[in-house]
Amino acid sequence: MNTEDVLIRPFEAADTHKLSKIWLEASLLAHPFIGERRLMDQQALIEEQYLPSAETWVATMNGQPAGFISLLETFIGGLFICPDRQGLGIGSRLVSHALILKGELTLEVYTQNVQAMGFYRSLGFQELSRRSADDEGYPYENARLCLMA
Repeated sequence: MNTEDVLIRPFEAADTHKLSKIWLEASLLAHPFIGERRLMDQQALIEEQYLPSAETWVATMNGQPAGFISLLETFIGGLFICPDRQGLGIGSRLVSHALILKGELTLEVYTQNVQAMGFYRSLGFQELSRRSADDEGYPYENARLCLMA
């Protein structure tokens, strides 16, 4: 696969179930410390609140969603790639697409997600700050990162 095989298009409501599945599979892999039960509970929020309210771009391969990035203005609310498609450049393409659109990007990432921390640093994101708990108050450290065009 080469990144030219990846097409990026706007989110459509018909994508919701597939993107929710990608989110769950990727989250279970990247965030085992959160726990499967909590992630499964969050899946409904992904479908009912987060995807519909964000500016979401879908990366497709052969017409099928392979990953997505959801933006709230310049904040990356989520970047998730199918586990069997990770490492193929899809995430980099989605971040590049968002950066072209927005000019700068910020995000928060669990510091325990070592793979994601390394990925964002490899793209040039700089750490701005850290906090010791996540949005729900659980003791999972988050780092706030920024990338400028």
